[in-house]
Amino acid sequence: MGRVQVNGETVKVPQFLVDWSVDRITVDGSNVKGEEEKVFYMINKPKGVICSAERIGNKPIILDLFPDSRHRLFTIGRLDKDSTGLLLVTNDGQFSQKVIHPSSNIIKEYLVKTTQEISGQHLEELSQGARVDEKWVRPVSVEKVRKGTFRICVKEGKKHEVRIIAERAGLKVIELTRIRIGSLFLGTLSPGEFRLLTETDKTLIFTSHGKSKKR
Repeated sequence: MGRVQVNGETVKVPQFLVDWSVDRITVDGSNVKGEEEKVFYMINKPKGVICSAERIGNKPIILDLFPDSRHRLFTIGRLDKDSTGLLLVTNDGQFSQKVIHPSSNIIKEYLVKTTQEISGQHLEELSQGARVDEKWVRPVSVEKVRKGTFRICVKEGKKHEVRIIAERAGLKVIELTRIRIGSLFLGTLSPGEFRLLTETDKTLIFTSHGKSKKR
């Protein structure tokens, strides 16, 4: 009792209400900071940037793209170094867990460019999936877009999942871009460009997209 003060006055009841935005709160004379403001971004990850908060040597990391941020940011899930596209960045652990938890059943869509022309046989083998981390995974849908490019939707979220599926189908990937998470699309963001998520954007992440072409 008597350890907590609000605006210089000792608090004697545990249910005392405070406003973090205006009240000065101390415990044993030390200031107590309010809960950190939660921020949510979408960014078009450039090729060569690592999705990590810790730097390995002098390699660029995703946080380099947020030089003015006052928040302790981290990525929600990852894209490998050579992949590009839609990535979510936040400082909200609860939101991050909700996005990546399997129960959310969030579908991610990728455009994949290869060195070969996509054949019917390739599409059939892509649709069968591959073994990833000791588990056989199948894509939600696969579709040829043009000569050497296909679109694939997955929801497992395993490391290198799309690349492994493509490799099993005999395809060599030269570009891999994530263009959608749930019903949130990358849109016209340029590589390295980011913007704050709106409340509508956050809802779209957990909303199923209507288009689903299967092979």
